[in-house]
Amino acid sequence: MSSELDPGHRLPPEPPEPDPGPPSKRPGRLGGDGDGTDEPDATRLLWLLAGAGAIAAGTALGWDATALSALITPPPAIRAVLVGGSFAIGIILLLSAVGRLSASPEPGPLGSTDRDIGGMIRGVRLVFLAVAAFAATSGWALGHPLPLVVALVIAGVDVLETSFLLVVVGLRRR
Repeated sequence: MSSELDPGHRLPPEPPEPDPGPPSKRPGRLGGDGDGTDEPDATRLLWLLAGAGAIAAGTALGWDATALSALITPPPAIRAVLVGGSFAIGIILLLSAVGRLSASPEPGPLGSTDRDIGGMIRGVRLVFLAVAAFAATSGWALGHPLPLVVALVIAGVDVLETSFLLVVVGLRRR
């Protein structure tokens, strides 16, 4: 006979639910307001506009040969600073992306893991922005306009795409 069916025996009381503690302040996690967003809507709109602006700038730059020539072949000292600066920015973006993408998920209740989808999307954004920075580096190093236009298009499309994905993730959490 089991203890559940024996008269006079009671099951032990269930343990209380564990206190989840304060909300995580890690970027890309749900904030303390609980609305499922970690950035204000105005910030997301600015990212969308920045992506559209980069695509428009790349397109306009590709159509204007004189502006493109002036931007691609500045004086040697400025060109060296542009090559070094864009390479350094690419390395910083790549290291930030690796750090964000390698972050382990936080353990949730009952051993489940809470995946940070927003953080992963931002990590992918940083990878593509690093690729765009390296493309710009090669454009200035070679003195050819095509890599610079490609860099602007990569950056613009990536920012637009990841911004839309973050909006969808934010809506889904609500």
